[in-house]
This record gives sequence, C-alpha cells and structure tokens, in this order.
Amino acid sequence: MDSLEVYERYHTLIHSVYRSRLKVQILLTLNGGDATLAHLREVTGSTSQAVIPKIRGLEAQALIEQSNYQYSLTPLGTVVAANVERFVQLMGGIGRHQQFWASHDLRNLPEEFLESISDLLDAEVKYDTTVDMFYVYSHYIEILKDASYIHGLSSVASPGLAEFLAQKVVSGIPVELVVRREVVDLLQQEPYAANMKEMTSFPNFLIWVTGEDLKVGLTATDRYLSLGLFKKDTNLYDSSTDLFSDDPQAVAWGERLFQYYKKRSEPLKITTLFG
Repeated sequence: MDSLEVYERYHTLIHSVYRSRLKVQILLTLNGGDATLAHLREVTGSTSQAVIPKIRGLEAQALIEQSNYQYSLTPLGTVVAANVERFVQLMGGIGRHQQFWASHDLRNLPEEFLESISDLLDAEVKYDTTVDMFYVYSHYIEILKDASYIHGLSSVASPGLAEFLAQKVVSGIPVELVVRREVVDLLQQEPYAANMKEMTSFPNFLIWVTGEDLKVGLTATDRYLSLGLFKKDTNLYDSSTDLFSDDPQAVAWGERLFQYYKKRSEPLKITTLFG
C-alpha cells in the first residue's frame, strides 16, 4: 500500500495527532520523560478540562498510559513521539530561515543534510545592506580571525579571501578546501597564482577537487559555521547573504558537510599547477 493510499485510509487518525496542539505538546513532553497532569497543564498552558480529553484520546490510541499519577509513553507512543519530534524540529529548521531556503538553490545539499536542517535552527542569516555593502564579507572575515582551523567548500573564487587565507596558512593555521575544477583553473591565474605558488611549501594547506557541480559556499571552523548558496534558478553565487552560527550543532553540521564532499573529491598536488 503506497503512502497516498495509507493517508486516504487513515487520515483521520493522522490528523487526530498533528492537528491537535495539545496532543503534540503532550507527546513532546512525554518524549522527555514521565509527567503528571499538573506538569502537562503547565507545559501546555491549558486547564485540566482541556488536557484530559486529549490524554484520553492518546490512551485510546495506545500511545500513552498512566501509572501512579504519572503519564508515560507506551512502546508504540515512544516511536510516534520520536517521529513527531523529528518532524517538529525539521519544520522549525525550515521555518526559522524560510526565506533563505526559498530563495536559494538547495540541490547540492545532500538529503541527509536537509533531513538534519534543524541543526541550523539557531543560526542567523545576515545580509548586505545599502548602508554596508560588504557587511556579510566583513562578518565572515571576523569569524575566521581566531579560527584554529578552516575547512571550506568553494564554488567561486575571491582575490581578497584568497589573500586572507594565505595569511592564515603562513601563520600556521591548517586550511583545507574542496573546490570545483573551474576554481582550480582560476587559481593558476593572477591574482591567485602568486599566493598559490607561495603556499606550495606549507603542509598545512590542502586542496581537494570535486567534479560535481558544487553550488555551496561553506566554511566550518572550530567555533563557527558560514553557509552561502547560489541564488535559485540562476548560476550566480549569492555573496550578499550568508547563514552564520556559533551553535555547536550547526558547526558540527557544517563539518559533516565538508567531510562529505572531501571524501568524494581528489587531492590536488598544488605544485602540479605551475609545472
């Protein structure tokens, strides 16, 4: 039976949970541990008269049970509550930055990273303004100043950023980049070539090359995440908008994305670029 047929047959049951704020709140609360009626009233901000019928409904569905004045999830309820929580977190991650996701190309974010987009819930989208046309870039450079390492996915090249990264490499900071083949071609030309030649003697500078149509600009350090994307329905990288975060979950999400592409790329021996 496919999902549409299941939905058609059981939509009343499905809606009985997802269309009820109180039922969702009860399941989310019990997913964190047993709770009394008083605690459920406090969490939901509702009266006993409102909460008790929802409790009875969840009991009838074999999702929760009561023992010694405490409500808890049944084994089946544990599974349902976990799925409700994942869905709530997913929709929160989408809703928190809805305009950012809607206006950018997400095709190069693998499904496993879209599924965990809730890890970016506490991130903040920053924009260039008419008053400060380089606000995003300035903020980006600021978060790199004290980085212990820099891991990046690069779909485009920037002379200013290339020079800044070269300075970090010379100062001893490990810098690892995954770049598109088109970026490698640019690195062999000025104004990039001079910096690249200088970097050949530094073992803390590593480049991997991907043959995929990478349309992601990502930087993950020990403390920060920066995520930039291409504008939707264009072939233009949106340098005026970035998603930034110092939340450990978001930083870990960025590091996983970097490692995902790194494993799918080939190491570049920089000396081969200049004969």
